[in-house]
Amino acid sequence: MIFLTGASGNLGSAVLERLLKLVPANKVAALDRNPNRAKILKQKGISVFIGEYADKASLLDALKGVEKLLLVSGNGENALGEHKNVIDAAKESGVKHIYYTGGALNKNVQHSQLGPLTDSYITTENYIIESGLTYTIFQNGLYAETIPYFIGEQVLETGISFPAGEGKSSFAKRAEMGEAIANVLASEGHENKTYLLTTLPSYSFREIAEILSELSGKNVSYTSPEPEEYEAQLKEYGVSDSDIWYSLLLAAIIKNNEYNITDSDLEKLLGYKPTSLDAYLKETFLK
Repeated sequence: MIFLTGASGNLGSAVLERLLKLVPANKVAALDRNPNRAKILKQKGISVFIGEYADKASLLDALKGVEKLLLVSGNGENALGEHKNVIDAAKESGVKHIYYTGGALNKNVQHSQLGPLTDSYITTENYIIESGLTYTIFQNGLYAETIPYFIGEQVLETGISFPAGEGKSSFAKRAEMGEAIANVLASEGHENKTYLLTTLPSYSFREIAEILSELSGKNVSYTSPEPEEYEAQLKEYGVSDSDIWYSLLLAAIIKNNEYNITDSDLEKLLGYKPTSLDAYLKETFLK
């Protein structure tokens, strides 16, 4: 049995879509805390358990008989504690192999700006490795789909205002990351491996503006305001406090070159060349 957490989320749903093309639905199960979402998942023919990362008892019940478990990382305030619950429950339930989605990071950065994401990435990875479970870790670059979130849908008219300085980041389409993860889940091997899932090369937001200018024939400007100025802009637009916090955190990480990745396993795991950033920007902003 292959068991997915986060199967109704953005990445998890991409994994599930591909996985159901590779294995029978009766060999797949999922966890969801929302009964309405669980009903939708059940319509795909898979088994669905109601539970959540914070409720270890529900996890122990759900993971009985599971061979492969995909843990999709959370970004909540107690991410590490919730991840530990899942990992400990997996060990106690006899799960044979745990797969984890973390973050692709530039190991050469000495002073990290990750802050609370440290627990979602590095600390959790270390806990899995030290648990004694057979593991596969996916270190994911940023989703290409975050770019419109950062720069706005009307970027060709407004230009880019984002406090990422000249920092570079790698991006990949979420569907292709999900497909690669599903390919691994459906195959054998991959024991105690770590895979980088992103598309190369990395780009700065100034370079993204230049690509958009070339593609559109318009002059797409780029400015990197001070974080305080950017926060004030977002508040003026009515952006929620949580979204402002997340945008500022990601901008700081990108500015610090922590998502500037120079290697990737995505093409190998997909079996074809992933969508380039140029192609993604063209299909997204020049419809």
